[in-house]
Formats: sequence, structure tokens, C-alpha cells
Amino acid sequence: MSENISRRDLLKSTGLGLGAALVGLPSSGVHAEPIHRREKPLGANDTVVLGLIGCGGMGAANMRTLMDKNGVKVAALCDVDESRMTNDINDVTKKYGAKPDLYKDFRKMLERKDIDAVIVGTPDHWHALPLILACEAGKDAYCEKPISHDITEAKAMAAAVKKFKRIVQVGTWQRSTKEFTDALAYVRSGKIGKIVTGRAWRTDNSKVGRMTTQPVPATLDYDFWNGPAAFMPYAPNHVHGNWRWFLNYGTGMTGDWGVHMMDIVLLGLSQTTDIPMPTEVTTIGGKYYATDDDRTAPDTVETIMKFKDPDVLFTWQTGRDFPGRPDHGSEWTSADGKSVRAWRGGWKVMGPYGEEIKAEPAPATNDHWQNWLDCIKTREQTRSNLASMAQTTIVCHLANVSYLARQTVHWDKAKMDLVGKAGRDTTSYYREYRKPWKLPIHTA
Repeated sequence: MSENISRRDLLKSTGLGLGAALVGLPSSGVHAEPIHRREKPLGANDTVVLGLIGCGGMGAANMRTLMDKNGVKVAALCDVDESRMTNDINDVTKKYGAKPDLYKDFRKMLERKDIDAVIVGTPDHWHALPLILACEAGKDAYCEKPISHDITEAKAMAAAVKKFKRIVQVGTWQRSTKEFTDALAYVRSGKIGKIVTGRAWRTDNSKVGRMTTQPVPATLDYDFWNGPAAFMPYAPNHVHGNWRWFLNYGTGMTGDWGVHMMDIVLLGLSQTTDIPMPTEVTTIGGKYYATDDDRTAPDTVETIMKFKDPDVLFTWQTGRDFPGRPDHGSEWTSADGKSVRAWRGGWKVMGPYGEEIKAEPAPATNDHWQNWLDCIKTREQTRSNLASMAQTTIVCHLANVSYLARQTVHWDKAKMDLVGKAGRDTTSYYREYRKPWKLPIHTA
């Protein structure tokens, strides 16, 4: 494992910043090379041996999708809650004829030389450490979105992936589904003209109710589940599934769905996966309908982002509903009033008055999970590679940073850092890890 540095050392070594580039985080220590590498790279006909970190939910869904692919074997499962493992154990046993090895501590799983890659299906506050330590151990990874809880983690993860030359696919699978790839190809072709505005949105009707502190279930290691996050007394409504509505653990709708919807718009503003990032971000919002709810993430958000290259104004919205539109979506509008809109299940091109314009589809791609498996063997970059998704994730975090700071924040993509002091004290930018956990910082 790499040597770790404190907040004071981190800020001192970067001049109150976090590195001159996304993949160039400085460190005050010397880092060990991975010690659990496979003897040689996987060949085209080799089986990819997987471990799952975080049973149930999207982690298990990704595992089951991958189990249906040729040349895949799931060897181990890991979760801090035994009650979350039963169905996954049964399905893996039925598929391969043998019970998978079980772990509570993912670090023990990463010590195994026979595991080639891991699925990180944990809550947001538990993405950074498993991903970075998997990189150190020479494992590739499929990491659920958003990749991190805050900006600092996103940059640390990108640096580790680059340093250890890992192949990572992020679970933003809309980069691989036809309605979105069709819309992106059309926008990138220039057929609607110069893009001047972009917008993305998602209805938020989530509630977790009110609950008092309760005894921790015997099956759950709750201290481990909290991990590096600030400790909150146990209540059932802020753990499995609901953690995303508590900013101590998740990133609210802005991180949960913004990383999908904003990502598509941002990709349309670039010809590659190196996406543009805003120079100025302003967010207002709060709890407007869930006022009697324990959730700490806002239910209503309006974010305005200004871009310079290209010169675009972009808005992100969450709210109770969006009449006349799907409950989620990504959209671009050109200088002459044409628009392209995409959502899960469809896409369309519209003229200045909303009239639909016929558009040709783009060639189909392979699916998101097969793309990852193929890239593990070719060592090419995945469609949702970590460096690109770190950029999108940071854009989402910037919206939350502005919301928490209650002021406009400014971003410098060249330095991959905030400009000035605004937003630096928010937990969406950086937070101290709860002891004994530490965030490894690698020099890429």
C-alpha cells in the first residue's frame, strides 16, 4: 500500500491546490509498486477472474451481467453485511458449481494473485479506497458511479489508475446505449450547427422518512460500513440504498443522476472523451418538498455553468417534475434554434418550433460490460475510462460545492483545481478521512 499524506501536507505540497493536472497529484512520500500482479497479461482466450466488492444493488447487477459473458469467472464476494450476500452466493454457486470465497475486508481479497479484476459496487464514500488499492494490487476494475464522494478523491483515483496502468470502466453505461450514442454522433457531426446551450435534468421525488437511532443489526459491521466518512449513529434509513440522499455518504441526485445526464451533454461538446469543464458554476437549491425528511441532500437544484471552450451556457436541474419532458434527459441547442434531446429509451432532433427532424442513427457499439472485458485484454482505454469520468464527476461535485458554499465557484481545467478560496471548505471538495482510514495519493 502506498504511503499516505495528511491534509496539511497535501495542501502544502500543492500550494493550497490539488496538483497541476488531473493525473499529476503530488505526494510527500514514496509509494510501493504493486506486489500482487498476475504473472503475465491476459490473452484473448484467457478467463477473466473477478471479485465483487459490495453485494446487492448495482454491484450485484453488474456481476450478473458479467457472469453471462464468455470467459468470465466470479471467484470471490466481499461485503460488510452478511445479509446482503445470500442471493449473490447462491447465483455464483449455481453458475460455476462451487461456492465463491467470502470476505468482509476487501483488502484481503485484493491480496489474491488469481483475481484479475474487481467490481466496486459500494456506496459513494467507499469507492475511492477499493479502487486505488485495487490499482496498487495490479487489478483492473469496474467502478460504480459517481466514482467519488468529492473532488479530492476523484483526482486521487485518476492518478492511481494512470500510475499503475489499470483498465477501469465506470458504470455510466449510457455511453454505450444506442439512443445516447446516436444522439452524440449527430451532435458531434455538426448537423445542428454551433451549440450555444446545453441542459440536463432529473426528477427527484425521493424520500427516506424520519427514523431514530436503532441497534445495529448483528449481520452488519457498521463501523466498517461508515469507513472514512464521519460517523453517524445507525438508523435503517441512511444505509443500504438510501445512503445516496445523505451528503455524508452520497452526492444526492446531482451525483447520482447528474453523472449520467450531464456526462452525455459534456461528451457532445467534445470529439473525444477528454471533455470540456466549466470555468464558473453557480448552484441554488434546498429541500422544498421533502421538508419533513431526514435526507440532507437538496431535493431541488438549479445549476448554471459557464464554459469558455466551447463558449456554452449549461444548466442542470433537479426538481419534483418536468412536464412535457421525460423525467430525465440531456439536450443541446444550437444558435439557429435546433435541438437534440436524448433520454433512456429514445432521442430526437427538433427544429426551432419543436417540429421533429428526421435523423439517421449511428453504428451500434458493443455493450458496456463487454467493452470492459475486451479492453482488459487489449489494454486499450474503455468507453467510460476513469480519466474522462473523473472530469464529469468533478463537474457534478462543482455543482454541490457551489450549493454548499452558497456562492459561485470558479474552476481551472489546466490546473484541475478551484480558483480562489470559494468552495475549498466544503466536503464536496475535500474532507478529512475518519481514522484509521487514509486516502493514498500517488504521483502519476
